[in-house]
Amino acid sequence: MLKKYAFALFLLFALAPALSAQNIINKSTDETKLFLASQAFNGGEYVKALNYYKEVLASNPNDANVIFHIGECYYAMNELESAQTELEKARGIKSNAHPDLHLLLGRLYQMKGQLDLAIEAYSTAKTYNAANAAKTKEITYYLEQCQTAKALMAFPKNVKVTNVGASINSPYDDKRPSITADGSTMIFTSRRPEGKTASTDREGDNKYFEDIYTSTWSAEKMNWADAEIMKGSINTEGHDAACSISPDGKQMFMYVNDMEKSRGGDIWTAKKSSTGKWGAPKNMGTGINTTFFEDGGVLSPDGNTLYFMSERGQEIPWKGQKGYGRSDIWMAKREGKSEWGDPVNLGPMVNTEYDEGGIFPAADGKTLYFCSTGHNSMGGYDIFMTRFENGNWTKPVNMGYPINTINNERMYVLLGDGKTAYLDTDREGGLGERDIWIVDLSELMKPKDGGPILSILHGTVYDGNGKPLEVEIQILDAAGSPLNKTSSNSGGNYEVKLEGDKTYEIRIEVAGYKAIKESIKLDAAKEGIPFDLVRHFILYKE
Repeated sequence: MLKKYAFALFLLFALAPALSAQNIINKSTDETKLFLASQAFNGGEYVKALNYYKEVLASNPNDANVIFHIGECYYAMNELESAQTELEKARGIKSNAHPDLHLLLGRLYQMKGQLDLAIEAYSTAKTYNAANAAKTKEITYYLEQCQTAKALMAFPKNVKVTNVGASINSPYDDKRPSITADGSTMIFTSRRPEGKTASTDREGDNKYFEDIYTSTWSAEKMNWADAEIMKGSINTEGHDAACSISPDGKQMFMYVNDMEKSRGGDIWTAKKSSTGKWGAPKNMGTGINTTFFEDGGVLSPDGNTLYFMSERGQEIPWKGQKGYGRSDIWMAKREGKSEWGDPVNLGPMVNTEYDEGGIFPAADGKTLYFCSTGHNSMGGYDIFMTRFENGNWTKPVNMGYPINTINNERMYVLLGDGKTAYLDTDREGGLGERDIWIVDLSELMKPKDGGPILSILHGTVYDGNGKPLEVEIQILDAAGSPLNKTSSNSGGNYEVKLEGDKTYEIRIEVAGYKAIKESIKLDAAKEGIPFDLVRHFILYKE
């Protein structure tokens, strides 16, 4: 027996150096693979990164950090179910496996409409990223979107949103509708396999290039005729997207991204002749276009103002004007038949540090609809409304649910009757990617008894950590006299109706917290437009 034990010990000590060396080799190999995976991920080679991480996981099956990175790869590849499975697995093993773990889970829950789970994940993410100011700002941005979505979905507007149907939409990306004043002609953009070459953008997202399509309204069938690609020289072999068609249908603005003709994307215009044929598009020239991205050109109803979006002035001011975010809304005044003055940025009331676009000036000449990922979005792009009053743009108002959703709504076109609008969105229930939908606003009108316009103010009250609070909310008039009061519920949500076109003051005073006072102005209500306002209030400890 002693000889057996002695021999076993001899083998153990003899093999120990070899075993230790093999462990070092394995560890070194895994570290190399982790490095290569990180390099591949940062270079956008997500499948390659995923395979490296899976090889490392084979020898470390419970490594929560590696499992997180596998989930991160799936998220980047838009394989969201697989991403959620891996990220939840990583969280189950180690809650703080990676600072971005709960942030990515929050994004997944938010995109699936699981808002309570998203809020919980974001709140946890803030805890793990408390020392990272930039990351905390990003998390707060998404957290507030969830709070806005819950508040707006709790009080849906009395509108009906339905898919326009297969005569316009396809299994591909269909977007950016624009309609003539008489409602007879629509132009829009599609990425379906037609056009001059039906080729794909191999240097971009590998989808088909954009082309401009048109359709006419059939009064007999009460539907749009099957869309056709615009003939002639309107579409090129590159990206051609519809910006807008003039109210009389005789002029079209378009976005062209062709390396031989444009500098990173410009606004072009085409005119229809007396014979009904579209002439060759022309670049709008310097001033309107720059070396930066320009898109979305649309005329005001009187034809004297051109609105468009541009990325100029982001780092270096353009002619003394700075940009406020990635894509801002600008406007230029007409100075001749085809000459325009220097564009002016609409300013920080409309533009945010995020993206604005999808511009549509209403027939009243005062109201502007646009999309934004800033302001109080429900998630992604939402449609907002602002009005030009007394020389200034009013605070943008979210158009509410179900016009907006947790998905992307990026173009809103209101017909002259005020009862019908068209919208492009990637919400559920579509025929493909983004689709064009019709919005029935007929029930969203003035009170039939001739009474005052009732606007709705709602939102969420929570503390600095994102936790909902039950508090009393006071409503006062402009002079500070009490009018009404309400309370937020256990989820922090509140709702109150405000009458007429008055100015109100909102006060929240809770022991142990800094008091909140905010003025609410209902300018547009005097025009018969009911406001749907969202205001979130954060109470900080004294």
